[in-house]
Amino acid sequence: MLRNNARISLSLRKYVKETYTKAYQFTMRFTLSSSTLSGRLGALAKVINSKNSLSILESFLFEIKNGTLTLTASDNANMMKCNIALSECDGEGSFCVPNRIMLTAVKELAEQPLTFEVDTNDNNIRMIYQNGVYRIVGQSADDYPQPQPITQGFTETTITSKTLATNLQRTIFATADDELRMIMNGVFFDLKKDCMNIVATDGRKMVRNVIFANKAEQPASFILPKKPAALLRNVLSMDDETIVTIKFSGENAEFILPDGMVSCRLIEGRFPNYAAVIPTDNPNVITVDRRALMGAVKRVIPFASESTQLIKLRMSLNNIELSSEDVDFATSAYEDVVCEYGGVNMSIGFRGSTLLEILNNLESEDVVIELADPSRAGVIRPCEQPEGQDVLMLIMPMLLND
Repeated sequence: MLRNNARISLSLRKYVKETYTKAYQFTMRFTLSSSTLSGRLGALAKVINSKNSLSILESFLFEIKNGTLTLTASDNANMMKCNIALSECDGEGSFCVPNRIMLTAVKELAEQPLTFEVDTNDNNIRMIYQNGVYRIVGQSADDYPQPQPITQGFTETTITSKTLATNLQRTIFATADDELRMIMNGVFFDLKKDCMNIVATDGRKMVRNVIFANKAEQPASFILPKKPAALLRNVLSMDDETIVTIKFSGENAEFILPDGMVSCRLIEGRFPNYAAVIPTDNPNVITVDRRALMGAVKRVIPFASESTQLIKLRMSLNNIELSSEDVDFATSAYEDVVCEYGGVNMSIGFRGSTLLEILNNLESEDVVIELADPSRAGVIRPCEQPEGQDVLMLIMPMLLND
């Protein structure tokens, strides 16, 4: 009985599928991996805003040409494209699909071939998977906005994917969220004759990365907004062999990857003179285990004032005493951390959360903290610098009552 029911069910599904196929006319057909499509759409979805000035921007753009599918997402200021080689392809064309329904359709599918049959005349789309069929009504690709490519008056440089990814990861946390000073809300790329600096600051902390392999005959610079910087960080591979080409003009930039690209509008304005705020004479030098210091900071932060998060560092011979206090709730904490230090005894205050962010975004086992006096910024460097780079992080001090 069960076998007969199973045979009837299988026959019924086959009949429905064949009938559905005969009734459907398509002008383009292509097949690709469902997991590959899901992964790429998940990355592209981060570009799309919850509210858009144009309704078409709530959709993904599909373009099929020469056996390759190009997927595009945009918010009208930033655009990301990625390319997928198709296992089968019959026809060429383009169409748009609403992002929510597309993401919902593919995210629950196990790895399997996924076939699209599209009537580009009325944008009817059918997605055939192992045990079923989705039918979606798309939109015309003619209404999808396309940015003008950068063809004149631009500067171009190349960088390895790993170098760009690690520098963005190390830098984005230091950008600001300041509506009055928009120039602080991005990552500054400063291309010089002898190096390229990648910098970010919010006024309390600063990150400066020097990459010696990138040089330019004519100095040039741009400010990359935080959103496209984060998009790039998420899609770049940690590969020294993969090369990313950067093209930028006065208003726009393009990051060209082997399997796609990110284009964006740049932040206009003059970035602060970051070199002027880095102290050059820091006689008091501390070498300390990064994780040990991070652990101590995490343990004393809960006892600091919630509004200031002030943590006091008192340096003496080969020792750092971290302490915090909240007078309003009569709580306090202190902890000693062993270090290498032979400078003068001194105390300096830092915002605990800022110090923790800086330590968390360094990679070396030990860090070097360079101090001049309690009123000047502290400089923090990794003991082991990345090859061909120089990483520096700066933290502004807080006033101590004593």
